[in-house]
Amino acid sequence: MLKKITTFICLFATSTFFAQVGGESTFQFLNLVSSPRQAALGGKVITNYDYDVTSGLFNPASINAEMDNQLAVNYSSYLGGIGYGTAAYAYTWDRHVQTLHIGMTYINYGEFDGYDQNGVSTGTFTGNEAALSAGYAFQIPYSDFYVGANLKVITSKLEIYNSIGVAADFGAMYINEKLDFHAALSIRNVGTQIVTYAGLNEKLPLEVSLGLSQTLENVPLRWHLTFENLQRWPLSFANPARATTDLDGNQTQEEIGFLNEVMRHTVLGAELFPEGGFNIRLGYNFRRAEELRLEEQRNFSGLSFGVGIKLNKMRISYTHARYTSASNTSFFGLQIDLK
Repeated sequence: MLKKITTFICLFATSTFFAQVGGESTFQFLNLVSSPRQAALGGKVITNYDYDVTSGLFNPASINAEMDNQLAVNYSSYLGGIGYGTAAYAYTWDRHVQTLHIGMTYINYGEFDGYDQNGVSTGTFTGNEAALSAGYAFQIPYSDFYVGANLKVITSKLEIYNSIGVAADFGAMYINEKLDFHAALSIRNVGTQIVTYAGLNEKLPLEVSLGLSQTLENVPLRWHLTFENLQRWPLSFANPARATTDLDGNQTQEEIGFLNEVMRHTVLGAELFPEGGFNIRLGYNFRRAEELRLEEQRNFSGLSFGVGIKLNKMRISYTHARYTSASNTSFFGLQIDLK
């Protein structure tokens, strides 16, 4: 079974395995964080295997029976006045069928002023995108491995242009209960556009991530280490603003070494009291920190901090993530146990 699943994932992903990041593909909102908890831990955590029903949006292998009858809604007032949110729900039919998961991601870009080629106003217009997903996971018999998949339908409306796409996420996770150690792999957004904006078929934002996490033996803390965007190397571009000029006027562009490239794929996170009713979360995203860093100014880009509180059958989460000195983001989340 594992051999068949691995072969299927490899064949399905091969045709789009060279998808890019940052403006080189469509439906970029699919790779935004799915919850305040994920945002607090650096933004790309895929190794949580517990009650958090929104984790199934990023790694379908994390779908499990603890999510049964859990409903979560999350919202963020994002950069530039953009608003986006996610919702997720899971239901366990029985121990044989295990758990089914549904989720939604929605983003609203707000209102824009429109003008034609002559600069004449054409009024205001809006833009929004959404993705509806259904997921399922199961444990490979007689093993510590779990696999899962999400199927997604994506819609997008930007002014008078519309697009529809379909995609799939694949995930695998290894869980060592004795060591409380998790290792996970996710391949996200393998798919295509069905309806294009203006006749040009664009790539979807494929993302491959590898994650590790473990709860320390004598400390109530779980660390997370994630390597994101493994489908692309190198990930960085030289920043023209960081070029140097010598006394003769010769300009030298920024050089990005191997270690710097590795770090730009790296996300660190830690959660204090991960199984308690009160959680403290901290994360650091190296790529965000480096790309948004200002010369000779400390702005703490890449840092994120969050808390979670359980009140009876509700879990409330909040996260503050640092981007630049001019703009930062807050994330709010509510999960309700409907049992």
